[in-house]
Amino acid sequence: MNKIIKELLNEWKQRRLPSFIERRYDLQPYTEGKLNKVIAVSGFRRVGKTFLLYDLANKLIKKYKKEEVIYINFEDERIQPDISLLTNLIPAIKETFGIEPKYLLLDEIQVIPGWSKWVRRINESTEIRIVITGSNSKMSSFEIPTELRGRFIELHIFPLDFKEYLRFRDLHFDQKNIDTDINLKSTIINCYNEYLTWGGLPEPVICEEFKKKELLQSYFRTVIDRDISEHYNINNDTLLKYLLLQLINSRTITITKLTNTLKSSQINASKTTVSKYINYIEGSYFIDFLKCFSYKIKDQMMHPRKAYCIDNGFITALSNVGSGNAGYLFENAVARTLISKNEEVFYWKDITNNYEVDFVIRNSKGNIQKLIQAFLDISNPTTFNREIRALLFASRELHCKELIILTQTEEKIISPEWYEMKEKIKVIPLWKYLLKE
Repeated sequence: MNKIIKELLNEWKQRRLPSFIERRYDLQPYTEGKLNKVIAVSGFRRVGKTFLLYDLANKLIKKYKKEEVIYINFEDERIQPDISLLTNLIPAIKETFGIEPKYLLLDEIQVIPGWSKWVRRINESTEIRIVITGSNSKMSSFEIPTELRGRFIELHIFPLDFKEYLRFRDLHFDQKNIDTDINLKSTIINCYNEYLTWGGLPEPVICEEFKKKELLQSYFRTVIDRDISEHYNINNDTLLKYLLLQLINSRTITITKLTNTLKSSQINASKTTVSKYINYIEGSYFIDFLKCFSYKIKDQMMHPRKAYCIDNGFITALSNVGSGNAGYLFENAVARTLISKNEEVFYWKDITNNYEVDFVIRNSKGNIQKLIQAFLDISNPTTFNREIRALLFASRELHCKELIILTQTEEKIISPEWYEMKEKIKVIPLWKYLLKE
């Protein structure tokens, strides 16, 4: 075990760190506080957690020796998932470099059983700053082991937002010039259409187009094999894969509906098993589920949940609706943006009038902050007016005055005089809303 650790340490000392494209996340401020808290970086596989650690290392080694800033990736195939590796880590660093590290940057540490007790011990008994990452919810505030409660700060990482996407495409501009520079606006809209289709996972963004689909499909297989099957000891990969594909292809889901769909495809599974697998899928960050908003938890549980995939690229690469349903990609992109920027996101439904609002944003004080409809094409006046009625009805019920309709191209302010309320509704092209957010 010590031999493997020393190999990893010497490789780290010799490694040249790659250059970086700026993202909206910066780990350095989290490591400079007076309180020595563990920094837990969580998020879906391949969203860029490793490069954030590299970025932090680059900044730290300007102040400290590289031997004092240690990075280890625990998904290295030479590493056995054994707690003894962690137990021997700091003694091996001292033996190899002659000094105790000041920073430990530990990538995908959750593969080591018992890691949390070791992290707590080092955090409490030394001055070493620890930053850890993980690709499932075991690293999140919802499921972090008891040993670390109150001792860590969580930073959740998402795929590139549209601003970051444009930086990755080497497009830099002043937003004030968008409406006056026709060529710039055209370029941004072309990038926006590509963003809707292929999403914002960093590697597919910068690779050649013919590789994107294959790369995303390989990510999907890794999620099944490592982040779910291996992590939760699942032996029915057929059921798991089928459920994942059903969630990608379905917007509204219930356990009963999924179970019946499985049976119709000759796949037998109980509701209990399906529910358990859904929790595993959610824990991998592959799918986010939005509840129907109600101030009563019981009423929330009565309605189906809505499923949104972590990245539009998976819909294009795996879904049977992705390439032929622009509205599907449009709504998922809206959901992903809102989920990554807000504390609580719901949808809303009024059964009596059959009204529905796609997204309800609640702030940290518990107040409804925004009501948003994602409506790709507003050319049909009957359908458009119904969307407006739903927004206005929800506005009255939820006491919210910020009403937004996100569209593909339209931009205007409307005041529907035919309704008894005088609220104004902002109609905004999604690409412009993404830049504002």
